[in-house]
Amino acid sequence: SAETPAKEKHVRNVILGSHKEGGATTFWSYSLNLPLSSSSMIAWKFCYLLHKLLREGHRNAVADSYRHCRSVKDMGTLWGNLHDRYGHIVALSAKFLCLKMEFHTKHKVIPGNLEASDEALEKEAGSDMTNVLDMTQELLDYLDAGLKMAETVLRQLDANKATSTTPAGQCRLTPLIPLILDCSFLYHFSVRLMFKLHSIAPDVLLGHRERFRDLFMSLKQFFNRAREMEFFKSIIQIPDLPDAPPNFLRAAALAEYKKLVVVMPNEVRHEEEEVEPQPEFREAPEMSQVSIQLGVPEASLEPDSESLRKELEVLKPELQLIKTELCSSRAQAQKCVTELKAQVNRLEAEVEEQRTHKQMAMVENEHLRMEVDTLRHATEAESAQAAELRFTQLKDRHAELVSSHADLMKKNAETVKLLSAIKQEQDDLLKAKKHLESELENLQHEKRNTQKLEIDRLRRELDSTRAELARANSALQSKEMSGTQLSSTVAGLQAERDVLRRLVGEHEVELNSLRQEAQLHQSSLEQERQRSSMELGSLHAQLQQKACREEELTQKLQGEQFCLLQCAVVEAEGIILDAVAKLDDPIHLRCISSPDYLVNRAEITLASIDKMQQSHLVYLGNRNDASGLLRTVTQFSHLAADTIVNGAATSHSAPSDQADHLTDSCRDCANHCLQYLKDLKFQASLQRADPSAIRYTVQRILSLGQGLCPKGQDVLKEELGDMVDKEMIATSTAIEDAVLRMDEILNQAKRGSTGVKLEVNQSILGSCSDLMKAVHMLVTAATDLQKDIVEGGRGAATVTEFYAKNSRWTEGLISASKAVGWGATQLLDSADRVVGEQGTYEELIACSHEIAASTAQLVAASKVKADRNNKKLHTLQQASSHVNNMAAGFPASCCIVMDFSGMSLIKLKKEEMETQVKVLQLETQLEQERVHLGELRKRHYELAYRLETGETTSLALSSTNKATPSSTSPQSVTLIT
Repeated sequence: SAETPAKEKHVRNVILGSHKEGGATTFWSYSLNLPLSSSSMIAWKFCYLLHKLLREGHRNAVADSYRHCRSVKDMGTLWGNLHDRYGHIVALSAKFLCLKMEFHTKHKVIPGNLEASDEALEKEAGSDMTNVLDMTQELLDYLDAGLKMAETVLRQLDANKATSTTPAGQCRLTPLIPLILDCSFLYHFSVRLMFKLHSIAPDVLLGHRERFRDLFMSLKQFFNRAREMEFFKSIIQIPDLPDAPPNFLRAAALAEYKKLVVVMPNEVRHEEEEVEPQPEFREAPEMSQVSIQLGVPEASLEPDSESLRKELEVLKPELQLIKTELCSSRAQAQKCVTELKAQVNRLEAEVEEQRTHKQMAMVENEHLRMEVDTLRHATEAESAQAAELRFTQLKDRHAELVSSHADLMKKNAETVKLLSAIKQEQDDLLKAKKHLESELENLQHEKRNTQKLEIDRLRRELDSTRAELARANSALQSKEMSGTQLSSTVAGLQAERDVLRRLVGEHEVELNSLRQEAQLHQSSLEQERQRSSMELGSLHAQLQQKACREEELTQKLQGEQFCLLQCAVVEAEGIILDAVAKLDDPIHLRCISSPDYLVNRAEITLASIDKMQQSHLVYLGNRNDASGLLRTVTQFSHLAADTIVNGAATSHSAPSDQADHLTDSCRDCANHCLQYLKDLKFQASLQRADPSAIRYTVQRILSLGQGLCPKGQDVLKEELGDMVDKEMIATSTAIEDAVLRMDEILNQAKRGSTGVKLEVNQSILGSCSDLMKAVHMLVTAATDLQKDIVEGGRGAATVTEFYAKNSRWTEGLISASKAVGWGATQLLDSADRVVGEQGTYEELIACSHEIAASTAQLVAASKVKADRNNKKLHTLQQASSHVNNMAAGFPASCCIVMDFSGMSLIKLKKEEMETQVKVLQLETQLEQERVHLGELRKRHYELAYRLETGETTSLALSSTNKATPSSTSPQSVTLIT
C-alpha cells in the first residue's frame, strides 16, 4: 500500500486474464476480499485497475463489473465521508466508474474504450427527441464526473507541493491517463448529439448549451494543465481544444468541427482474437497480480524473499516498541537499538537484493522462456536451501531479540515502580507545603487586620483634637477683628455708592443708543419679512407645480408598467393556448413523455405559482415596479405550458381511464390559467386575481403522474413479456391437464360406485368437466386477444418494449392468469376428494365461484387495451358468458339425491328430527362463516389497496417465474381496478 504508481505489468496480466477467461468473474471474486474500506491507497489503485479493465479488458468485463456496482458505490460513499488525503478522490473515482458501467450497460453498442463510429452513435441515439436528449444528458453527466475527479487530483497535487516526477505525484496522476482517453471520446459524442438536438428543437436547449460551455472550459483547462506536465509528455499526446465551443445554433459549424485525437505512442491493443497464453500468467496467481497492483504484499514471491519479508513485518512493530521504551527510560539501550537497526537494514538490503534478482530473472524469462524452464529446477533447489538457512539464522536472531526485550521490560517495570514511589513522596511534600503556606497566610491576614484597626482609632483621635484646636483659634480671631470690620464696612459702602452713581449715568447713555439701534433693526426686519413672504409664495407655487408633475409622471409610469404587464400576459395567453392546441393535435399523438418527467414539471410549476403570487402582492403594494411580476408571469406561462404538453404526451402511453382523467386535468389547468391571466390583464380584476384554482389542478396532474409511475421494480421490464407468455401457456396447460384428469376421475367413479351415488358423481364430474372445457376456451380466446393487442399497439417498438411500457397492465394480466390456473387446480382437487368421500359439495360450489371471479378478472385485464370492434374481443366475451352460465348451473348439479324407500315411519321421523337439529347447527355455523368471510374480504381489499398505493412492497413476480399455476396461492393475485 505504498504511495507509488501501479506496476503496468500486473495491470496487463489482469487484462490478459480477462480475455483468456472471457470476463471478469475471477477478478471480482478476489477483489471483494481486498481491504478497500480500510486503506484509501489500495482503494485508489483498485479504481485505476478497474478503469483499465473496463477499457481494455474483455467485452464481458463491463457486464460482470456492473453486478458489483453497488459495492463500488458503497466504497465511494465510505471514503467520501472520511477526511483522508486519498478518500475524496476515491469517492469521485468510484462515482465516475459507476456512471461508466451504467452507461455501457445501457448502451451496449458503445464498448468500454468508447471507440465507436459516428454511425453507431447515431443509430444508438435514434431519431426520437426524448431518447437523444436522455443520451446527451448521460454523456454530459459522464464527462462532468470525470472532470471533477481530474480537477480534485490536480488540486491535491498542488496542495501537497508534489511534482509529476516523484512517486507520490505519479501515484495520483497515473489514473488520469485512461481518463484523458475517455474525455476525448465523450467530448466528441456530446458535440455530435448536441448538433443533432439543435437540428430538431434549438429553442429549448439554452440550459444544455450553458452546461456544455462550462464543461468545455473545464476540459480545456484540464488538457492544458496535463500537457505542461513532464509525466504525460512521454506517455500520451494531448490535442489542443479550440478557443471557444462549437456554435450549435449554426448548422454549418458541424462541417468546421474537428474530432479530438489522443495518441499514445506505446499503447498496446489487447484483442480477443490475438490473445496468446503468456509464460508468467496462470489461473491461480491472478489474485497475486491484483494484490501487487493494489499495494498488498505479494503472495507468490520466492520462498526466501517471502519468508524474510514476513519475518521483517513481524519484527518491525516490536523494534519500534523497543526503541520507544528505551528512549523514555534510559540511554543504556541505545547501543542495542543501533545494532538492531543495522541488522534490520542488512536484512532489508538482502530482501531488496532478492527482489532485484527476481525481477531480472523475470525479464530474462520473457526473452528466453525455454532456457529458463530448464534452469529453474536447479535454482529452486539452491534458493530453497539458502532460504531455509536464512530463516534459521533469522529465527535465532528473533529469539535473542525477544529475550532482550523481556529483560528490558523487567527493568522498565522496576523503573516505573521507583518513579511511582518518588512521585508519591513528592505529592505528600507538596500537600504539606500547601498546608503550611495556607496557615502562614491566615496569620498574616489576622495581623494586618489588627494593625489596621489600631491605626484607624489613633487617626480618629488626632482628627478630633485638631478640630477642637481650630475652633478655639477661630473664636479668638473673630473677637480681635470685630472692631476693625465695622470701620472698613462704612468706608466700603461710601465708595460703592459713588461707583453706582457713575454706572447709572453710563447705563442711561447706552440705553439711548440701544433704542436708536432697535428702531433701525425693526425697520430692516419689516423689509426682510415682506421679501420673505414674497419668496415663500413663489416657492409654494413651484412646489405645487412639481407635485402635480410628479403625480403625472407616477401615473404615466404606472400606466407604462401595466401596459408591460398586459403585453406579458397576452404573450403568456398565447403560450397557454398553443399548449392547449397540442391536446387535440393529431401530430402530437406521436409524442410520449414519462410520468417521472411530468411529476418534475408539475413540481416546478407549483413552485413558480408561489413565486408569482408573492410577486403579485408586491406589485399591488407598489404599482411603480412590475418587473418582478413580469418575470414570474413569463416563467409561469412557460412552465404551465410545459406541464400541459407533457401531461398530454404522458396520457398517450397511459391506460384509457387514467389518460382521460389526465387530459381533462390538463384542459382544466389551461382554462384556469387563461382565467387568471385574464384577471391580470384588466385594472378592475387585478386585485382579485387568485391562482388557487391553478394550484389545485396542477396538484391533481402531479398526483396522476405519480400514480402512473411504476411501483414494482422487483422484476426487470425486459422479463415482463416472457412472463406473460409463460403464465398464459402454463394456465392453458394446467386447464388441459385438469380436463384430462377430470375424465379419469369420472371413469374411476363409474368403476367404484353404483346406484344413486354413481348418478350424483356422474352429474358432478360432468358439470366440472364442462366448466373446465369452457374455461379452456376462454383462456384460448384471451391468449389470441392478447397477441392481437400487442401486435396492434406496439407500433415500431418491440414486444418487450410494449410490455415494459405498459407494465401495470402486464402485471394485471399475469396475476389474472395465475388466478385462473389456481382456480382450475383447486376445482380438480375438490372433485377428486368428493368422489373419494373425503370432501364436501360446498367446496365444489366455492371453487366454481372462484373460477367465475378469476375468469372475470382475466376478461377485464384483456379488455383494458382492446378495441371495442375487435372480433376476438367478441369471442372472448361469448366465452366469458358461457363460463358464467356453466358456473351458475354448477350448484344445481351438486344437489344430493337421496333414496328413502327402505325406511320405516319411525325411522323417517327420527331422521327428520336429527336433520332439523343439524339444520339449526349448520345455520349457526353458516352465520359464523359469513362473518369470517367478510373479515377475509376486508383484509383482502386492504392489502390490494396498499399494493396499489405503493405502501407495501411490489408483487414478487421474480420469485414465482418458475412456479406452475397449481402452486400459486390466491394471496399473490393482484386486483384489477
